[in-house]
Amino acid sequence: MDKYRFETKIIHAGQKPDKTSKALATPIYQTSTFCFDSVEEAGDVNFGRQPGYMYSRAANPTVDAIQEKLCALEGGEAAVFTSSGMGAIGSLMVGMLESGDHLISGDTVYGGTDYVLRTNLPRMGIEVTMLDTRDLEAVKAAIKPNTKMIYVESPTNPTLKLTDISAISKIAKEHGIKVAVDNTFSPPPIQYPLALGADLVVHSVTKYINGHGDVIAGAVIGNAEDIQSIKAHGVTKLCGTTPSPFNAYLTLRGAKTLPLRIRQHCENAMELARFLEKREEVKLVNYPGLESHPQHELAKVQMNGMYSGIISFELKEGINGLSAFEAGKKLLNNLKLMAIAVSLGDPDTLIEHPASMTHDNVPVEERMKIGITDGLIRVSVGLEHIDDLKEDLEQAFEALQK
Repeated sequence: MDKYRFETKIIHAGQKPDKTSKALATPIYQTSTFCFDSVEEAGDVNFGRQPGYMYSRAANPTVDAIQEKLCALEGGEAAVFTSSGMGAIGSLMVGMLESGDHLISGDTVYGGTDYVLRTNLPRMGIEVTMLDTRDLEAVKAAIKPNTKMIYVESPTNPTLKLTDISAISKIAKEHGIKVAVDNTFSPPPIQYPLALGADLVVHSVTKYINGHGDVIAGAVIGNAEDIQSIKAHGVTKLCGTTPSPFNAYLTLRGAKTLPLRIRQHCENAMELARFLEKREEVKLVNYPGLESHPQHELAKVQMNGMYSGIISFELKEGINGLSAFEAGKKLLNNLKLMAIAVSLGDPDTLIEHPASMTHDNVPVEERMKIGITDGLIRVSVGLEHIDDLKEDLEQAFEALQK
């Protein structure tokens, strides 16, 4: 598929007419086990002496199809599809790290990832240093002889900070360290971490890649050796995060419209970000596409002139006598069109209040330090007509004054 452009790859990669039925759509191989003509054949398949399938926890044709599509999506050599985004992250960590290793991570990450870094990995004897990966000198200073991985989100959840992936990757390669990037917020065709020098890309496929809010899934993409380690030491055995063939089928179907959806998500988000910048109730808008974003120039290069469909904005203190925390909750409770919900990348616009929803498990001091303030609101801008979205926010802002 390398000779084809992105829009063609995302439709055709991993999917060919079924050999048996000639069906165009990839069949759902909804089976736990596979049969053999002989004991010899079973042994050869089990030990890799010939291609085939034995048990769906290890491999399944429908799952193989989406894994091939994900390779084409990110430009990777191999991919592993998992039962959730956290399944991908957990399998990545246990597949690539062991007791005594050291991990450097960005200090602003998804709430579930934050828990893994602060709680799960230290229990396994893996040392974790969390810092602002925008500060390249701080990253260099944090590297130790046992540092094995640098893990970043870019843009970060939910503050939309960027890490210079190329610069981080260059530093890491000088020390023989792997770089893993959570690219959930800015999937291709927006951002290509492997092309920027990263070794591994993580996705919550639940979000933009599937794009329809009806699947829980994840993925890791990279070189064949690393992905095999993640499969063997994480996905298929210890974590058991193998996905269902049905979810693989839904993702195959959803991913085909990714370029169209991404363009509309980004267009709507840009217009909504500009609308929010003009509201007197809003203290700050975080969106890499805005010239006011402190890393706008990096975003133009790293994100290929597209800036994701995620916005966050901070409400001012004292709106009609309300604290920013209470104003945030009141604003959301008065919306009529936007759905109060976690997750992102759906056709529907989803809005949430991180301080009381996704990041309430992060210590308050840490939360405030990394910019997740009491009045911060995150919006996953959907595919609705932009004027309807602006009108919904407008009437909710008006409700703050009552």
